[in-house]
Amino acid sequence: MSDIVISEFMDEPAVDWLRERFAVTYDPSLVDDTERLNAACAEARGLIVRNRTQVREELLAASPKLQAVGRLGVGLDNIDLEACKARDVAVFPATGGNTVSVAEYVITAVLILRRKAWLGSADVLAGAWPRQRMMGLEVSGATLGLLGFGAIAQAVATRAQAMGMQIAAFDPFVPPDSPVWEGVQHCASVNALLEVSDALSLHVPLTGQTRNLLDEANLARMKPGSVLVNTARGGIVDEAALAAALASGHLAGAALDVFDSEPLPAGSALQGAPNLIATPHIAGVTVESNTRISWITVENVARHVAG
Repeated sequence: MSDIVISEFMDEPAVDWLRERFAVTYDPSLVDDTERLNAACAEARGLIVRNRTQVREELLAASPKLQAVGRLGVGLDNIDLEACKARDVAVFPATGGNTVSVAEYVITAVLILRRKAWLGSADVLAGAWPRQRMMGLEVSGATLGLLGFGAIAQAVATRAQAMGMQIAAFDPFVPPDSPVWEGVQHCASVNALLEVSDALSLHVPLTGQTRNLLDEANLARMKPGSVLVNTARGGIVDEAALAAALASGHLAGAALDVFDSEPLPAGSALQGAPNLIATPHIAGVTVESNTRISWITVENVARHVAG
């Protein structure tokens, strides 16, 4: 029986440190086997997960001794917070651990989409020379819109400003008199942000209010030729509407790191969409961030389980 169960991948030295103090089951394949995961958690006092393990009533009921859930990341939509609270289970996100990684991903995606550099590799290697078609746009002087203006979005803004970009943002939860708005265009609504952004990056959680927020109507409000980056959560962007906006040329490109269903199901509307970068939920996963979030998480869970 294990004191702590880890159901998804993490930094091995952090696992070893935990093993020196507790009985640990570290098995990233558990995330794909509900029955085995439930059985592994029967005696567990701590559970460590990423974004795929669903910490909901079924798993909680199978884990009667559970005291703490450590989240290797910051999004908590795979964890039923109310159910955890009702069972007196503490939840520990790795706040700040992947901020740099996500911010760098966003900047990379904006640069690639604006410059179009990635579009021509196959043609060039096949002997073509599409210089005119690949004439892209600079980011300097362009406006980067940030939907949500928390810590990660602010880190994106700092890096974008260093490249000469103008920053606009909308976030009703950041007080208007907060010093973080200095040098940033404070938009009063989502619509106002969409209308001024040459590139738009999403930094909001998935809630009832944000599901399909970027639907056909809002994508149409974006500037013609603008680009979209989503490292937040799948479900915020209507994938069929995005595919249509890319196919029509209204949007010049998009980079998605998160999707409605992960992995993408057969027949996804995004398959075949032009000028689309798709990555497997790795914006916040680098060697460095994996180390940071792993150590933040094991220390939080170990401290709580040890009392």
